Amino acid sequence: MGKVPRILSWRNMLVLSLAVNFSLILRILKGTDGGNSSYLVSIWPVVSNSLDRTVYGDSKWPVVSTTASGSSSLSSASCTYNETQEDDHRIINLKLGDPMVYERYWQEMGHMTTMVIAGWQSLSYFSDNNNELCWFLEPELAKEIVRVHKVVGNAVTQDRYIVVGTGSTQLYQAALYALSPHDDSGPINVVSAAPYYCSYPLITDCLKSGLYRWGGDAKTYKEEGQYIELVTSPNNPDGILRESVVNRSEGILIHDLAYYWPQYTPITSIADHDVMLFTASKSTGHAGMRIGWALVKDKETAKKMTEYIELNTIGVSKVSQLRVAKVLKAVSDSCGNETAKSFFEHSYDAMFERWKLLKQASKTTKGFTVPDFASQRCNFLGKAFEPQPAFAWLKCEEGIVDCEKFLREKKNILTKMFVPYYGNLNNAMIETFNHLR
Repeated sequence: MGKVPRILSWRNMLVLSLAVNFSLILRILKGTDGGNSSYLVSIWPVVSNSLDRTVYGDSKWPVVSTTASGSSSLSSASCTYNETQEDDHRIINLKLGDPMVYERYWQEMGHMTTMVIAGWQSLSYFSDNNNELCWFLEPELAKEIVRVHKVVGNAVTQDRYIVVGTGSTQLYQAALYALSPHDDSGPINVVSAAPYYCSYPLITDCLKSGLYRWGGDAKTYKEEGQYIELVTSPNNPDGILRESVVNRSEGILIHDLAYYWPQYTPITSIADHDVMLFTASKSTGHAGMRIGWALVKDKETAKKMTEYIELNTIGVSKVSQLRVAKVLKAVSDSCGNETAKSFFEHSYDAMFERWKLLKQASKTTKGFTVPDFASQRCNFLGKAFEPQPAFAWLKCEEGIVDCEKFLREKKNILTKMFVPYYGNLNNAMIETFNHLR
């Protein structure tokens, strides 16, 4: 196995999505009783409201639920809680994640984002947008996308074409289709700097396309000719703001900015790139609507991306688009409300409380440590703070050789190996909500 990239300065690294109760982790890792019960607090809670089950190998494991409501001083931060009894047969399932952390906020919003759609509406494939480019884009969604980016100040929308997709995964595939040479030159290499989102290679190669193929780590990429570099900023899994790495004239860039929102990282500048991908699952927590959007500078690229979606799914659900438009409108409206917290202030507080608990737990257990991020001033929130990603990048201490096995067998914590480092047990990386991308 190759050497671990220099960005991984810790000897035993793993990615752990925070779909987990920090106080419970603290108790488990310390091996103490901690009383008769434990309150669960999570960044991306498990979706189930009741006991669910998942499979690991040949064994079936019960899953600890984390979406039941409870009263606490953290209620203003849209936390979710569940009380559970000590049980050696229960495990914390970190193989799956779901953005239920914002559920309480949207419950408190009441009917502001409720929609009633008559049976005769949305019959046509076509939207009434007079848009010959992305003919299935709902005009209301396009308007609210532009508005929310202007309110937050995280991306340029002027002189950009909007392409809507079924989540950012479809848009990523559409961008690969649009940016690849459609000639006899062979598949173009797609690279990203490790550590990268573990599903990128799988998504890239799943169709075995003759247009593009996964080319590996951008830091070690040496091949000549054209290439596509995927820049994820903030990065999944380490939460760091990123720039391109290869930096050659033949390079074509795709910027995945799913997490460039003020609850996760300070908004330090307005992103201005050729192709920028966003998704409702990370911005507002509405993963189930399956809506993402791309801001594209070049018209021909936007046309080809639209062509891919047309061939792939004959457009995108109108109902989902209208729902996301209403949600984004509520988000933008909340940012102009001087008498109440905005959505981003609520979600920032939720992330802040969870990271505070995680840092406290890591200091107490001494078996794991969390990264230190540098504070930067956020132009939107008007204050300086450290990044607080929707996942954690933990260092495994105390001579642990196989992190995944240790967590599974010793601590009843199920995790998912991070694909680029399979086989290197000393540097196992774990993350849990890749299926939402």
